[in-house]
Amino acid sequence: MTYIEDTLVALADPTRRAIFEKLKRGAAPVGVLAAGLPVSRPAVSQHLKVLKQAGLVTDRAEGVRRIYAINRAGLTAMRDWIDGFWDTALEGYAAAFEDEANGEEHK
Repeated sequence: MTYIEDTLVALADPTRRAIFEKLKRGAAPVGVLAAGLPVSRPAVSQHLKVLKQAGLVTDRAEGVRRIYAINRAGLTAMRDWIDGFWDTALEGYAAAFEDEANGEEHK
């Protein structure tokens, strides 16, 4: 799989999206991330592993626990990929607008 495919697969799971959303508030250990989720702490750890492999999450040791945070570089790569769609859409819109202004029909 490519990086983007890994990212999309990782975020396709609702539990992983919920964990990722929690990380928007800041770095946190597994116990804090697991609070309120319908899965066990070990399951949250497995979801974090998938997010980390996709480049969306980083972790660091703090004593005996691991602290997880959003990987800004991973988000930047994802945003760049999504922005490519906007660029293409805007180019198409600009071409259609130009054709209309010139009295041509855009197909």
